[in-house]
Amino acid sequence: MTEQPSIAPEKLPRHVAIIMDGNGRWAQRRKLVRTSGHEQGADSIRTITTECARLGLDQLTLYAFSAENWKRPKAEVAFLMQLLKRFLVRERPTMMDNNVRLTAIGRLDDLPGGARTELERSIEMTAGNGGLNLCLALAYGGRAELVDAMRVIGARIALGELRPDQIDEELVSQHLYQPGPHPDLLIRTAGEMRVSNFLLWQISYAEIYVTERCWPEFGVEALHEALADYAGRTRKYGGLVDPVKPQAARG
Repeated sequence: MTEQPSIAPEKLPRHVAIIMDGNGRWAQRRKLVRTSGHEQGADSIRTITTECARLGLDQLTLYAFSAENWKRPKAEVAFLMQLLKRFLVRERPTMMDNNVRLTAIGRLDDLPGGARTELERSIEMTAGNGGLNLCLALAYGGRAELVDAMRVIGARIALGELRPDQIDEELVSQHLYQPGPHPDLLIRTAGEMRVSNFLLWQISYAEIYVTERCWPEFGVEALHEALADYAGRTRKYGGLVDPVKPQAARG
């Protein structure tokens, strides 16, 4: 039985986002083909999603396939799309058992027809679940998301629905792929120190946690370590927290 991390519920992040990196490196270190790393990484998704649901988090956003990943070898991309289809079908019972609602962000029309169909089926099947929102970022790029938001806003201005002076941060947020609470914690596996075009608008005040573990070896214990690290931080949002009060002058 998984132990509950000794963190007060109010100290847990409500929304965790993860850049799942290192599948290929994990496989290469074990002298396996890269696809073995991707398969093991899919198992890690189940493990981490189930644990986040058990902990009562509101949302888990996973960087599953970036817009730049289309540049990878065709055989690897084809494998990843087939793996996505299998994952979506295989994990439906797990999502239903854990009250998980599946959503997705990105230029989803770019996905192959079979993968898109299974994605839509899983989203529809889990739409009534009221627990964790598992959001998969697919064919996703943070810059592309902002471009798409600006296009919609520009079209509304052209139609006379908006004035340029009405554009503010809240309006931009409302036109992102999935308006809602922004991530409190961004986790990146495999030790890379960059955000890789992921949720550029949304992570502006997220706490960032980087681990050397590759994604296939990122399990419940590693998740608890990241959550404990987050719980020990002070989030200032650019301001001051409990500033030291000046002492009265001594006579």
